Amino acid sequence: MSRKKLAALLCVLALVMALPGQPQTAPAGGPAAVTVDSPPLVALTFDDGPRSSTTGPLLDGLALREVPATFFLVGSRIPGNEDLVRRMAAEGHQIGIHTYDHVELKGLSRGAFDLQVGRTRALLTGLLGEGNYWLRPPYGLIDRQAEGWCGGPIILWSVDPEDWKDDNIDRIVSAIVDRARDGDIILMHDLFPSSEQAALRVVDALLAKGFCFVTVEQLMAERGVAPEAGREYRKIPLPEK
Repeated sequence: MSRKKLAALLCVLALVMALPGQPQTAPAGGPAAVTVDSPPLVALTFDDGPRSSTTGPLLDGLALREVPATFFLVGSRIPGNEDLVRRMAAEGHQIGIHTYDHVELKGLSRGAFDLQVGRTRALLTGLLGEGNYWLRPPYGLIDRQAEGWCGGPIILWSVDPEDWKDDNIDRIVSAIVDRARDGDIILMHDLFPSSEQAALRVVDALLAKGFCFVTVEQLMAERGVAPEAGREYRKIPLPEK
């Protein structure tokens, strides 16, 4: 077993042992009790796919590491890339909506909003079946009116390495690894080979530091957060005691 897969397996085991209701101490008469703390969790997310040039290699790298991610897809890029979208779903990744034409969701009429969000949701439903296809608005911009139409939570982010600005992989990796904390939602883009390579280096570095990767939906479930339609989520920290 590779070290990458071993790190992912240990991450899963730590999550299972830390679930509420699971035994977290040694039985009476056994060794000294050891409390099992939940490992720090982060959600790695990708905007702007799918793309034949980058999505496949990215999925290959995530599969090798057995790490799930969340992909917010541009609807106009789905035709011709249906197999990549099916693969995302089959390999346990969460799939969401990033509009049909990557447009700003402010000041739109209801009809224009439905063409951007509803049309993409219909594409995903036809391809994958009914599901919770959550929304990430392009540029993180959305107005109150559109919030009321979206039909689910609005997923933003707490760590942004601006990986679209250049192809400096070292800079991108450092911008994430140095800042990542428990509960973060990390924004990356399924655009360039440099982003794909940086993402996999980030996964390796954070796994080595004891982080576990989950989808956004899994992160909310682990933290007992019920997703609310029209509400923005940037980070999902541990609940206060």
